[in-house]
Amino acid sequence: MEPIAIKKDNEIIDLQTAQAKNIDIESAKKIYPENTPEALEVIRHSTAHLMAQAIKELYPDAKFFVGPVVDEGFYYDFRVGEKIGEEDLKKIEKKMAEIAKRKLPIERYEIPKAEAIEKFKDDDLKQEVLKSIPSDTVSIYKQGDFEDLCRGPHVPNTKYLKNFKLTRVAGAYLGGDESREMLTRIYGVAFADKQALKEYLTMLEEAKKRDHRKLGNELELFMFSEEVGAGLPIWLPKGARLRSKLEQLLFTAHRKRGYEPVRGPEILKSELWKKSGHYQNYKENMYFTEICDDESRKESCVEYGIKPMNCVGHIMIYKSKKRSYRELPLKLFEYGVVHRHEKSGVLHGLFRVREFTQDDAHIFCKPDQIKDIVIEVLGFVDEIMRSFDFSYEMEISTKPDKAIGSDEIWEIATNALKEALDENGHKYGIDEGGGAFYGPKIDIKITDAIGRKWQCGTIQVDFNLPERFELEFTDSDNEAKRPVMIHRAILGSFERFIGILTEHYAGEFPFFIAPTQVIFVPIGQDHVAYAKELAGKLAEMGVDSEIYDSKDSLNKRIRNAEKQKVPMVAIIGDKEVEARSLAIRDRREKIQYNLSEEEFFTKIKEKLSEVRF
Repeated sequence: MEPIAIKKDNEIIDLQTAQAKNIDIESAKKIYPENTPEALEVIRHSTAHLMAQAIKELYPDAKFFVGPVVDEGFYYDFRVGEKIGEEDLKKIEKKMAEIAKRKLPIERYEIPKAEAIEKFKDDDLKQEVLKSIPSDTVSIYKQGDFEDLCRGPHVPNTKYLKNFKLTRVAGAYLGGDESREMLTRIYGVAFADKQALKEYLTMLEEAKKRDHRKLGNELELFMFSEEVGAGLPIWLPKGARLRSKLEQLLFTAHRKRGYEPVRGPEILKSELWKKSGHYQNYKENMYFTEICDDESRKESCVEYGIKPMNCVGHIMIYKSKKRSYRELPLKLFEYGVVHRHEKSGVLHGLFRVREFTQDDAHIFCKPDQIKDIVIEVLGFVDEIMRSFDFSYEMEISTKPDKAIGSDEIWEIATNALKEALDENGHKYGIDEGGGAFYGPKIDIKITDAIGRKWQCGTIQVDFNLPERFELEFTDSDNEAKRPVMIHRAILGSFERFIGILTEHYAGEFPFFIAPTQVIFVPIGQDHVAYAKELAGKLAEMGVDSEIYDSKDSLNKRIRNAEKQKVPMVAIIGDKEVEARSLAIRDRREKIQYNLSEEEFFTKIKEKLSEVRF
């Protein structure tokens, strides 16, 4: 098998670049056309160019902006003189397959940036790309009649590009700026072989059925309204019940582990955000307002920022009194409502919203306590994820370009995270430059029932904010010392996590968090009283139930109950009333059985105990 690229010094380099730079290909790690992350990055990047070439042949007036590889595949942003819709994707795919069969060599060459500006003088989108390139030399990749500005890497020939699928058409603002023109964006996926592509497309079909926006509407969990505003979810009774169960379970779990509940305001003076560094590093994601004590006097107006994070409020709680080493670690947690200015183009159901609630905690500790605390938090994470049948992996994110604090502090914090993971035998990846602006972090990435990965929880070690806010504790030697601040969220946000859970379980939630846990279907009116009696007893146990006693036929009521995907449907007729029993349809266990009333409540208690955190 021929290689398509190499990996040298942790960098993926295509063969053309390696040859041009006289890199010894034999001594480097070779990347073959397989479904490895490195190979897929190269294949998908090249398939994006293949798509652009096909579009150019079909729509000669098309002009192209950027076509990067993303987690799920690739996309290209371009301008075209006519509307392209989903119905056009097949035509573009057919042209892509035709071009791939030409076995065109993919060639790389470099020219001075000034020459590129002249070369593409009639292409305003290329000029936009050139503005973002800092170097004096640019690279161009050419295949047949098509060429584009690109850093690479690419496969050496279009013959490697056989297994792809275009998935959707969308709009995208030029450079992500809502004030600029809307370009057409086409997304696609590509793999090294047909089987991997087939499996992925099967997963996509299953994902459509599990779409939390569709299920949220069908199961009456939540809604969105343009009258209210984009990205602002409204929780309906059933969704609020589900969310409340999750909040209560997590509240109890935190208290068992020594966390103290707190609550900070949702709006704080901008001076605090300046002190924390959010104003300088995160301002574009925040909302601001002014509060004026005297509307006639501008100097009486003070700027406030609506909080995008809860850390500053928790810092103020820490500072509210003198602290001793005996109090550390001090664990504060809050279901903190935060607001972030997300662009309308990236809003997506509960996954990306403008208002959400974090299961947020901040742990103030001594430096020598960091490792033990991180290990403890990882244990907490493990219990929660196992309760919801998630597997997960971890990644350490290091110092980004936009950051506060010295390299020395960042190195100490990053090494503390690595030591905690290493000591417990946890495997982890490294995301270079992916840390928060104030500290490195461990990101928790979960895998759902159909194999998709989701970013959820995070653990961040922060030496910087305690320094900026001059936090102190009195140590055993009676000297003032600086604490370390550990930022920690396990679910990430209730909104996003519930969206993930909805798709993970396809709306069939486990009993302990299901919005409605039991539906009673009395056969006739004579059986309603017993159903109400049972429902009352369940309510005392904190279990939500409904009674389907409408005038619809029995079969229709049973069908409607099962459409709600509740864990248990209980049928009640003459026999059940007389024997004080129930005929159970258990959706999760996919079986039917009869239980006495005593057995029914015993089973309910067993199901409630399924949660393990």
